[in-house]
Order: sequence, then C-alpha cells, then structure tokens
Amino acid sequence: MALSVRDVERFMASRPRLEAIAYRLLGSAAEAEDAVQETFLRWQGADVDSIRVPEAWLTKVLTNLCLNQLASARARRETYVGEWLPEPLIAGDPMLGPADTAEQRESVSYAVLVLLERLTPNERAVYVLREAFDYAHREIAEILEITEAASQQIFHRARKHVAEGRARTEIDEAAARRVVEEFLAAATSGRTEPLVRLLTQDAVSVGDGGGKVPARAKPFEGALAVAKFLRGLFLPGKAKRDLVGGSPEVYATTANGDPALLAVVDGRVVAVMCLEVTGEGIAAVRNQVNPDKLERVTERWAAAGQGEPLMRIAY
Repeated sequence: MALSVRDVERFMASRPRLEAIAYRLLGSAAEAEDAVQETFLRWQGADVDSIRVPEAWLTKVLTNLCLNQLASARARRETYVGEWLPEPLIAGDPMLGPADTAEQRESVSYAVLVLLERLTPNERAVYVLREAFDYAHREIAEILEITEAASQQIFHRARKHVAEGRARTEIDEAAARRVVEEFLAAATSGRTEPLVRLLTQDAVSVGDGGGKVPARAKPFEGALAVAKFLRGLFLPGKAKRDLVGGSPEVYATTANGDPALLAVVDGRVVAVMCLEVTGEGIAAVRNQVNPDKLERVTERWAAAGQGEPLMRIAY
C-alpha cells in the first residue's frame, strides 16, 4: 500500500525515538537501524488510517521485532569469538536518545548496556521503556501484551539487577576530558604504578575483537593485571602498527556518556576505549576494536569537527 506524504512524515517524526529504543534494546546501531526499517515496512503495509495512536502502534511493532532479534542474538553470542560488547556511540549521535534526566543518560551508558545483557528480553524491554522513555506501565503492558501488574513486577526486578552491578559516576564533558588525559598520560608512561593509582582494586579490562581483530578471550581482572595489559598495549611495536594500518592518533571524547579514547588511522576509527568511572577510580576499561562495530562511529567522527589529537602513538 502506497503511503501518503503525511503518513511518511508521521513515521519520520517517530524515527529518532524508535532508533533510540532499538539501540538500547539491541546494543547495536546497525541492528537498530534494521529493526526500524522493518518497522517502516510494517507501517507501509498497514491500514494506517485505522491506527488511532501511531506512536503506540510503531513502538509495539518495533519492540516486538527487537524481542525476536534478542532471542536469536543470544544464540549467536554463544558462538561469538571472545567477549561481546555493545556498539559504542560517540557524543552527539542522535541514536543516544533523550538525555534530560540522569536515568535517561545512565540507561545508555556502556556499563548499563553491558548489564542489560544479563536480563531476559522482557526485562530489558520493560526497563528501557520505563527508565529511558518514561512509558507508563499501562502502555508497556499493552505493548508487551502483559498485565500492568506484571509490568511493574518485571521493572522492579530488572531495576534491581541493574542497580546491583552499577557504580558509575556521572561527570560532565570537561571532567571526562581530564579523565582521558590523565589516563593516557599514565598508560603511555611505560610504568604500571600510575595506572594502578587510577584504577579500582577490582578493575577489569574487556576487549571485543569479534574474531576479526585480536582480543583476549577473557577479561583482565584486578588493578595490577589491567595496568600491565594497558602499559603493553600502548608500547610501540611493528606488529601493532601493521595490525591497525599505521600510527594511530588518539582523541578524547565521550562514548555513551562515559570518558573515552578514540584511536584513528587515516580518518578511520580503529578502536574506542570506554572508561567506567566510579568514586573510587576507573572500574572498567572496555575496548571496542571489532571493525563491524566501528563503522557508525567512523561516519559520525568524519562528520564532526575532530579537533586536535591528544597524541600520536608511534607504533
């Protein structure tokens, strides 16, 4: 069925919100875009004149598509090479969605996206719709075809699971840059002690190479182990230069609201290192190097004013 210009405009008005929901549910910008495109095809094939509340209809279709996707994603991640991390989004990406409240900003943080992987698909959907988009439980119940009481119970259970593993400290852009600068100075000092001082005792370092770029299959755990790994990561070496295609320039940014380092070679982002900051120090270093998960970051980075790099690593 051909859509009128007005019908297309109605969908496009909802698209940013749909993309932001899908990203939080799936942890992948590419999969979120696919889910939103499939939602548009369903909209195109529907009798839109009979749909009383388009926003609710679109949200329900999208959410259920994402729930189906999550079920198959869990099976795929069982065979995923190494650790799986979400696809990072840098500051200014509209897919990050609403950021008016602390809850909304936190719901898209890298730390929380990792924690959401522990939830069931329904728990994840209820948590995202309620915490990040302020849907009423009555609306969530209609979207998921459950009772309002069930929605409330699922939300409280999901929120408890997320809170148990959450210790992130929210900081502004200027503070984030200072964290990145201090971290980079310590990591390139050639010594472990400066890094250990920045890390929490139980700090972890996780890398996602997706089987395409070498990354350790298991996280490094403990401040000393993480510091030793990071010190080695920033040391010069021909093998590293050959791997990334040159000597990367390192920029300070935020990814999913957290301080982050971007490694860029010839305009291509080859790594995004996200730092989870707590009141005690840096609790986690999550390094995304899977090239499939860096395409959107590279596009957004190219479109933005990059500024000056903090340094060039002479690999």
